[in-house]
Amino acid sequence: MLDNQVPPAAATENKPPSGLVVQSLQAADRQRWDEFVAHCPEATFFHRAGWEEVIQRTFGHATYFLYAEAGGVIQGVLPLGHINSRLFGKALISLPFCVQGGIAASTVEARVALERAACELAGSLAVDYLEMRNPVRRHPTWPVKEDLYVGFRKAIDPDPEVNLKAIPRKQRAMVRKGIEAGLAAQDDDDIDRLFIAYSESVRNLGTPVLPRRYFRILKEVFGENCRVLTVTLDGSLVASVLSFYFRDQVLPYYGGGTELARQVKGNDFMYWELLRRSCEQGIRIFDYGRSKVGSGSYSFKKNWGFTPEPLFYEYHLVKARQLPNVNPTNPKYRLFIDLWKRLPLPLSRWLGPLIARDLG
Repeated sequence: MLDNQVPPAAATENKPPSGLVVQSLQAADRQRWDEFVAHCPEATFFHRAGWEEVIQRTFGHATYFLYAEAGGVIQGVLPLGHINSRLFGKALISLPFCVQGGIAASTVEARVALERAACELAGSLAVDYLEMRNPVRRHPTWPVKEDLYVGFRKAIDPDPEVNLKAIPRKQRAMVRKGIEAGLAAQDDDDIDRLFIAYSESVRNLGTPVLPRRYFRILKEVFGENCRVLTVTLDGSLVASVLSFYFRDQVLPYYGGGTELARQVKGNDFMYWELLRRSCEQGIRIFDYGRSKVGSGSYSFKKNWGFTPEPLFYEYHLVKARQLPNVNPTNPKYRLFIDLWKRLPLPLSRWLGPLIARDLG
């Protein structure tokens, strides 16, 4: 069976009265899938069809991108990735490596059909659980994690000066220090400097790094909707960030700074420069992404004047008897995290992808 084929148990062969059917995404469907995503208010960048290629090429995980249609018109989409890990168990997730996912639909019938297909698919694959990563609560009867992650997003003004003044005073002072230090920002066609800065930052946090090829594939698949901004000081790397662009939104997603960044407020300058450029390009929403409640990045984003918004990660338990706890707040990972922070960078860059591929 091909990775993106739905097992018979999940392929809704019996058409409901509305004529609605659930299908698996094929190459010929990708354009109309993305057209639906572009216009569906519930859809996000993480619903785009390109994620199927990214996950398969980078990590080798099976994917099941399902859509519901009637009369040849798509009414809902659901991207799913299958994590099959000896370390962390088996899960069907919408969507691995993405902060959001779940069902994006234009009709109730499509939502119900996709949910049913996903639950049947999870059962046929004998996973521990099905996980839906939603910005709102959609399944009132499912177990949910609603106090682990929050999102940060904010409307930005077309005038850069208005946006600068909107940053709270203490944080604005950090931005000005970066400007005064003589930092320079430039669009980066390659991902090499990004990977250096990112991998150093996540090692310092005790987190396994994602593979270098992942970032290269992201740029190949998403093209102009995936851009890198790199900050330097007299030619030396300070910080770098990879951002996604969707509709009128910019989503800084992977970033990091070197040791030099802490000295010259490189990260503060980098995010300001991204915000400044974005508003001048007509972007109206700055999506600062997901953070764990109480973490350093959570505090950093609040200091920018962004209000945390809850994210609802909902679970349909299949073989599992309790909610999964695969995250750094789990006490059983504390020793591992402390040891990882001490790894030499080259070793962490080699070992990290072997673990990170199964974290999703």
